[in-house]
Amino acid sequence: MTHSITLPDNSGSLSAYSLCGKALPSVEFDKHAPSKSSRIVFAACHVVADPLSATDPLVSPAVDWSATLAFRRYLDKLGIGIAEAMDTAQRGMGLDWPVALELIKRTREELPNALVFSGCGTDHLAPANAHTLSDVERAYFEQLEAVQSTGARVILMASRALARLAKSADDYQSVYNNVLKSCNEPVILHWLGDMFDPALSGYWGSTNIATAMDTCLSVIDSNSDKIDGIKVSLLDKDQEIKMRRRLPKTVRMYTGDDFNYPELIAGDEQGYSDALLGIFDPIAPLAALALRKLDQNDVAGFHSVLDPTVPLARHMFKAPTQFYKTGVVFLAWLNGHQDHFVMVGGAQSQRSLPHLAELFRLADGCGLLADPEQAANRFQSLLTLYGIKQ
Repeated sequence: MTHSITLPDNSGSLSAYSLCGKALPSVEFDKHAPSKSSRIVFAACHVVADPLSATDPLVSPAVDWSATLAFRRYLDKLGIGIAEAMDTAQRGMGLDWPVALELIKRTREELPNALVFSGCGTDHLAPANAHTLSDVERAYFEQLEAVQSTGARVILMASRALARLAKSADDYQSVYNNVLKSCNEPVILHWLGDMFDPALSGYWGSTNIATAMDTCLSVIDSNSDKIDGIKVSLLDKDQEIKMRRRLPKTVRMYTGDDFNYPELIAGDEQGYSDALLGIFDPIAPLAALALRKLDQNDVAGFHSVLDPTVPLARHMFKAPTQFYKTGVVFLAWLNGHQDHFVMVGGAQSQRSLPHLAELFRLADGCGLLADPEQAANRFQSLLTLYGIKQ
């Protein structure tokens, strides 16, 4: 049965769209099968807001813990690792540190044997309240102690306070050297470009990527025994490849490039990137299928599944890139992972209706709608709210 829905475009016009109804593949990871994984991959996953909470969404985040943890179980069944309490979960952008820590604890209890790394940063320290580098270090130490006390592995997140205070590359070297000494197990570093968070402009002491990269690599070289890998989210594949080729052999490159991930994960004759991606939240079943094909040395099959998702990712992460979380949750709602399109901090309003309509078309085109009829009906309810009737 063909489903049709009236959708807006960027010109303000309305037109009928017929869904192609391409089937979403059924993929589940068999944990009893022999382990053979050619890449380590994480999805930075979203949280589900509690729409029935009386709390003002701009004052205090309210999380639907049941739905949030159910989505993490879903990712684990697909064989995809979980990057917990990161940017996709609106960390520091609606999700505060106390709730982030509760999220980390609950995920750890729910999935004690899953591949999970959790975000540790300084977001409880307002940048304006950080007066010295020691303030930044103390903030890192506070979160590090709390996260490590749960038994969780750590992603050492970039710090807005450090970006504001640091005057030189040496300041970054000093803070990271001191913080890494307190890490119990090797961590994943986190280089997030200012397109994801404008407050991180000039991270590693320079707005010049080559100069910043030199500083970051110096930190890694000085602490390689404390570093599992680094997530790089610059949306610049050439810079990522340059850095990947300069990493110590024991340190992984986790691509955070939501524009060029198939090419970077597939790699070249000199290496490849593992992955820690926000886009792997909404495209999880297709990512899982593509990675199975890569595990079987079927590179063409890998690209045939994953490449068609790139237009959707590029649209979802288009500037202002930091608003991509709205698209992530929109698709989670369409695909039945939550019963509503409500976000922490009211972030469902951060993208336009035509933007969401194009996401709908692109998701349908690459077979990402688990139940096209349900997805169309759910989007129609939103369109009706905006005054668009069939």
